[in-house]
Amino acid sequence: MIPHRLLLSAAIPALMALSTTPASAETLKVVASFTVLADVVKQVGGDHVDVKSLVGPNGDPHEFEPSPADAKNLNAAQVTFVSGEGLEGWMDRLITASGYKGKPVTVSEGINTRTMEEDGETITDPHVWNSPVNVKIWVANIEKALSSADPADAAAFKANAEKYTQTLDRLNAYAHSKFDQVAGDRRKVLTSHDAFGYFGREYNVSFLAPLGLSTESEASAADVAKLIEQIKSEHVKAYFFENSNDPRLVKQVAKATGAEPGGELYVESLSDAKGPAPTYEKMFRYNVDQLAAAMAKSS
Repeated sequence: MIPHRLLLSAAIPALMALSTTPASAETLKVVASFTVLADVVKQVGGDHVDVKSLVGPNGDPHEFEPSPADAKNLNAAQVTFVSGEGLEGWMDRLITASGYKGKPVTVSEGINTRTMEEDGETITDPHVWNSPVNVKIWVANIEKALSSADPADAAAFKANAEKYTQTLDRLNAYAHSKFDQVAGDRRKVLTSHDAFGYFGREYNVSFLAPLGLSTESEASAADVAKLIEQIKSEHVKAYFFENSNDPRLVKQVAKATGAEPGGELYVESLSDAKGPAPTYEKMFRYNVDQLAAAMAKSS
């Protein structure tokens, strides 16, 4: 029989090897404000991050009401990401309620934002992710923040960011290949609210909507009547509703104009795992395909 003393001495080097495992083995606890952002963070962070999205699949980030569980997740987060530009109006309240001591990383910093008039005010459009060109800036900001929080894994974050940036370049090229061949007067669609401004800017598509930048806004009868006349005069042929908000108003407008249903778009939220848009890449391709198909049908 081997003496206990020898067994113990043999085990010590193995135990020391376990205890000296590099810090990179620790997974960063990360919170992102909504599903689209959470997926992009996951693409950059890979196996080194555990990402929780505050707004869930098919959820509306404008009308989100945080729960005690959200406060708990935020309090435990080592890094928190928001898109910014006024999208997450509820975030300050949640930070206060949760006792979170950190400062959220605003991933949209550096993006060439667009402004528009709403209720007599000039406001910034927060829906930057609907152009993959903008998401490349998200990726750079995410990589920087994760590398700062976990320097041991900086090389992995850099490699993931470079790989995903190439994916975004392919998505942009794919969308241009679909829309550049469509006649300009056919690149017009009706959607629920004004969330496709950056998409429209990049691919020269006109989006008309009864609601403004936020789904919390309300369209007046006069606004709806004006939109109906515009749709008729510009011969808009297709309408889409969105996965994360009420389709009744856009259907009402469509009925009055004769616009045909083009399907459902994923604008501010991913689908669940079984849906057609469980990742940003799949969401963007799905939206492009839906829109391009509707334009082809109307030509």
